[in-house]
Amino acid sequence: MKFVDEVKIHVKAGDGGNGCISFRRERYVPRGGPDGGDGGKGGDVILQADGQLTTLLDLTYPKLFRAKRGTHGKGKNQTGRNGEGFTIRVPIGTIVKDDQTDETLQDLLLESQSFIAAKGGRGGRGNARFATPTHRAPRRADKGEKGEELWLRLELKLLADVGLIGYPNVGKSTLLSKISSARPKIADYAFTTLVPNLGVVRREDLRPYVVADIPGLIEGASKGAGLGLTFLRHVERTRILIHLLDISGGPEYNPVHNFRALNQELKAYHPSLLEKTQIVALNKIDLPSVRERAVDFGKTFQEMGYRLYLVSGKTGEGVTDLMAAVSEALDKTLGQRDEL
Repeated sequence: MKFVDEVKIHVKAGDGGNGCISFRRERYVPRGGPDGGDGGKGGDVILQADGQLTTLLDLTYPKLFRAKRGTHGKGKNQTGRNGEGFTIRVPIGTIVKDDQTDETLQDLLLESQSFIAAKGGRGGRGNARFATPTHRAPRRADKGEKGEELWLRLELKLLADVGLIGYPNVGKSTLLSKISSARPKIADYAFTTLVPNLGVVRREDLRPYVVADIPGLIEGASKGAGLGLTFLRHVERTRILIHLLDISGGPEYNPVHNFRALNQELKAYHPSLLEKTQIVALNKIDLPSVRERAVDFGKTFQEMGYRLYLVSGKTGEGVTDLMAAVSEALDKTLGQRDEL
């Protein structure tokens, strides 16, 4: 399925029905008086979060979503039927913005959470509403109000506990397939992963958590290089970042430089991203050339305040220790949130 995380749609709520001008006419009942009913209310356009959805693909066509209008009032004080609302289902984590003002209207973070994006118009009053002791035969009724109409921009930010970041081809997808049941595309060339992948890590002694493989991060990503600008928004909702490094390409590969370069991209996109807990891991430790150089880089990262975890997404070496560290860090962030 194609992954779509931003769409623009046009929503139109239903108009209200018109009020009715009518007078009671029955045999042997002279001057029966006004009996025009009110118009029905127009239907609302509602956005509702659905945990079964993972993309905004279904909203790319059609672009217009319209609710039903209310029916007109009738004689004998019959109120018009309310218009049927229109519900648009979106993935959890969808942000609703006014496309004209860029104002954030709603952030749908919970299952079945709903938001009225466009309110239906109120039905008009029938002439029976205007009768008074001094004006017993009003020939006046209101027209129904117009329903709200606007352009919305929907942005999806994936909900994940852990973000897996790193340069292309460092083994993020391989590691995700090792720690979860996710089966992302894996190949030996850059930009293999073109969309974020989600995997659930389950362990008997620890609570499960969701890991997102964020693709396309390279130096200059915050300015549009590679695919990074497209998917950097998905890092915002994570609580822990696993920074995966790779030096298997030879001596010219400097993990310290790559680590600092990607952190600079996170800062350029949004400074708050640097406040997230980062766990640093060096992948492909199963290769002898990587294992030999790993010791020196371990000392360098220790001086920077990070423990360098040595892992192999292919063989699983060191993955258990890495996941234990991630679980511990998640528990700490939950504890800090509870204290607040």
